[in-house]
Amino acid sequence: MSAQQNAATRPLLGCIADDFTGATDLANMLVREGMRTVQTIGVPDSAPQEVDAIVVALKSRTVPASEAVADSLAALSWLQQQGCRQFFFKYCSTFDSTAQGNIGPVADALLQALGSDFTIACPVFPETGRTLYRGHLFIQDQLLNESGMQNHPLTPMTDPNLVRVLQQQTESKVGLIGYPTVSQGAEQIRTGIDVLRQQGVRMAIVDALENQDLYAIGAACADLPLVTGGSGIALGLPGNFLRAGLLNPQQGAKASELPTVDGLSVVLAGSASKATNAQVSAWIEANRPAFRIDPLALAAGEPVVALALVFAKQHLNQQPALIYATTTPEQVKQVQAKLGVERAGLLIEQALADIAAALLASGVRRFVIAGGETSGAVVKALGVHALRIGAQIDPGVPATASIGATPLALALKSGNFGSVDFFEKALRQLGETRL
Repeated sequence: MSAQQNAATRPLLGCIADDFTGATDLANMLVREGMRTVQTIGVPDSAPQEVDAIVVALKSRTVPASEAVADSLAALSWLQQQGCRQFFFKYCSTFDSTAQGNIGPVADALLQALGSDFTIACPVFPETGRTLYRGHLFIQDQLLNESGMQNHPLTPMTDPNLVRVLQQQTESKVGLIGYPTVSQGAEQIRTGIDVLRQQGVRMAIVDALENQDLYAIGAACADLPLVTGGSGIALGLPGNFLRAGLLNPQQGAKASELPTVDGLSVVLAGSASKATNAQVSAWIEANRPAFRIDPLALAAGEPVVALALVFAKQHLNQQPALIYATTTPEQVKQVQAKLGVERAGLLIEQALADIAAALLASGVRRFVIAGGETSGAVVKALGVHALRIGAQIDPGVPATASIGATPLALALKSGNFGSVDFFEKALRQLGETRL
């Protein structure tokens, strides 16, 4: 292979995501825009072949900032070795973080490693109701701190002003590119970037209300070594490579194709978000089989996992079953008061991971998983190291297929994403017909 041919087969965009479902969400956007995309679970040992973008999924959203920085720099180094031309740091569209990080510290470290002096921060995702105006993040028609995110068990968001939130996490000067500038298109956004750079700003929150804004922002960021944001901003990045003649549109048209996966199906839900609560309720109201995991029973040493497996095996040959720990925010707080925040979460994650591993051995090959932390734990238990990304099920959630000796079909859903009937839609798209 010549040097020119070798360069043509290297990935163009290298992405670092701070959780598993967020990585899948990002990969979904890139596939929609014609980039053949693979998601890896952590930094892999080998490089995927014939892809345009690689998304490295970390579990760095809620770990100590120093650990998040170290993991992200390791991912960056590996992506640089693969020949990526631009890099993207992906976090949640609700800007999930604390006063200590981890968005600011990771962005600072990546900028330094890349020798760059500026990046943007844009968590906007209009298709799921996440918009930014005058630096304030809205979830549908509510400010971030009134949307329910103020009650998040790990990263409560109590301030909708993202300039202020990010400035608390970094010593870099944070600025704002407001909607009056964004609405005028890519050239004006580039001018806004230049003005902020002259003012010593190193990171800029960027307003956006619609997808067309994201395409303009993406075009304005073509020359930035690092872009940061939610998955929505990724809509505007593939076009830069296409215009540069680096992206093959014929290959892009087939970017979402996945292999067929046969086997039994299960739904595992660990998120306590409003969306997942509604999806669990809809499943139960449709008289579909469901088994609830009680964290207090787990803590008491009761055989909850064994009982869940007995239940699943009684139903899975006839139809898919739901095994869930999803509950209301009030009940979550009660459990956390008794067990502690970290222990409560780990008990649920480990239980669902153990259940998934046992069901895999029993012939389950299609998994719908709700919740970022749950998805990370389950994917690890299943021995999945990389995913090929397929067509979208709902905004932010694609179908995926594992890369490995035993192909699995998976839908990894962020807790806040998906319509009320998401579980059924996801199962059908993964190939389940017994619904």
